[in-house]
Amino acid sequence: MNNRYKSLVLLSTIILFSCTATPDPNEGWESFGELITASGYSDLSQVIDDFGMDDEKSFKIAGTLYAVCQEKGCWTTLQTEDGRSVRMTFANYSFFLPIEAAGREIIAEGVGFKEETSVAELQHYLEDAKASPEEIAAVTQPKVEYKFEARGVLLR
Repeated sequence: MNNRYKSLVLLSTIILFSCTATPDPNEGWESFGELITASGYSDLSQVIDDFGMDDEKSFKIAGTLYAVCQEKGCWTTLQTEDGRSVRMTFANYSFFLPIEAAGREIIAEGVGFKEETSVAELQHYLEDAKASPEEIAAVTQPKVEYKFEARGVLLR
């Protein structure tokens, strides 16, 4: 009887541990846009050199928001460890991030590329960021920027 009892306890333990729920990788993340998972991503600093000029490539990136559009959260910037800046927008203008999200971690899935940004657009971004009129007027040349268009974003 003793062996039978031990076998029953062992079998019950195996069943209990095999039935426990797998942890949700998205737990602790807010989702925006298309639903994505908090796995299979690369740190932005590891993939930014793969962004091509006017050549979109798919990526799933992770980083920390540096700045967010203060008008409605329609764009953000991230920075790499070496100080390069990436402007992130959202596919088809279909979602935005909270304007107070600067400093929070993100995972984003979408396309990365480099593109020349016009003077008018650069000035518009500065207006959205609540820059001074002097800072806005100081922009007189277009600029090649790293950009990322996200289909989905997770915000911690």
